[in-house]
Amino acid sequence: MSLNFKAYKFNTKEAEGNTRIFDIVRKKFVILTPEEWVRQNVIHYLIEDIGVPAGLISVEKAIVFNEMSRRFDLCVAGRNGQLLLLVECKAPNVQLSQKTLMQTAVYQKVLGVKYLFITNGLNHLFLLAEDTVNPPVQLSELPHYSLWT
Repeated sequence: MSLNFKAYKFNTKEAEGNTRIFDIVRKKFVILTPEEWVRQNVIHYLIEDIGVPAGLISVEKAIVFNEMSRRFDLCVAGRNGQLLLLVECKAPNVQLSQKTLMQTAVYQKVLGVKYLFITNGLNHLFLLAEDTVNPPVQLSELPHYSLWT
């Protein structure tokens, strides 16, 4: 499926009845679902276009909020280890909604990231959260990684 990203090169294979795509961050093949297709495009976008070092990207890690465990899609750290960007990926057929925005806002409060990127691969929403008091401000694009700190 064509997404709203430039064409990146991916390594795919068939295994155990599923198409699998190589995740360059996790360094393994994962089952290619519609949401995973979006996540893999975002990973390549962050590395190839935004200049994020692959080693500073975390994929599908658990966080705890109100004693409930949740998983974020992607998070990017600064060179000092401080988390800077949270990415929430949805499948292309899932509309970006107020619910998606609220889910991401909860994760932002827990992680304290400065940038938020919400996407279904077709539509992208970039937000800058200067602090946890004021609402995030929408950006037209995600700045280059070298400008994040």
